[in-house]
Amino acid sequence: MSLAVVIPTLNEAENVAGVVRAVLQVLPGATVFVVDDESSDGTATLARDAGARVIARRGPRGLGHAYREGFARVLAEGFGAVYQMDADGSHDPPVLPTLVGGDLVIGSRWVKGGGTRGWSLGRQVLSRFGSAYARAWLDLPLRDLTGGFKRWDADLLRRVLPNCTQSGGYAFQVETTLRAHEAGARIVEVPITFAERARGRSKMSPAIALEAARVVPGLRR
Repeated sequence: MSLAVVIPTLNEAENVAGVVRAVLQVLPGATVFVVDDESSDGTATLARDAGARVIARRGPRGLGHAYREGFARVLAEGFGAVYQMDADGSHDPPVLPTLVGGDLVIGSRWVKGGGTRGWSLGRQVLSRFGSAYARAWLDLPLRDLTGGFKRWDADLLRRVLPNCTQSGGYAFQVETTLRAHEAGARIVEVPITFAERARGRSKMSPAIALEAARVVPGLRR
């Protein structure tokens, strides 16, 4: 089965090359697509030099917008399975081959065996609350709804993506999982350890968290 890995980036020059090389080492033969939101630090060039195909975006910035464009490209090119992950090293590339067993497999921090490394108590509480909040509003039987380390069966993603229209930011992670659940997908959570980035600055902010919280109730149908 042909494999694609979609990695959105915004000013990740310190991390992207190492992540791309590590992915290609553990998934030989996979194609890595780096979806770059006009980074000013040379991220796109470094990703390309490391072996990735770069999708240079010119539209509105945002995680959801980047993933939509990346997913649309890999589906158009006929890949059989699609991984999604962060570019900052928080998602450990050697874990990629363990994301198996379902139509959608979620690398989960909040199931037994999962967790975080290097996070403050406040950030852990915020992340747990975010998943609990989404779970309560949307009545979903899953523990980690805000994470972005996933493996999609391409046929499922092809059915789900046109219905994911309400989230341009981090709530896209919740919306895609919700639409997969509504489509009757077999969804599996695999425990992972999410590590705090070692280099660069996180894009998460209170404003982004509040935007996601505002969007979630409107995802219900």
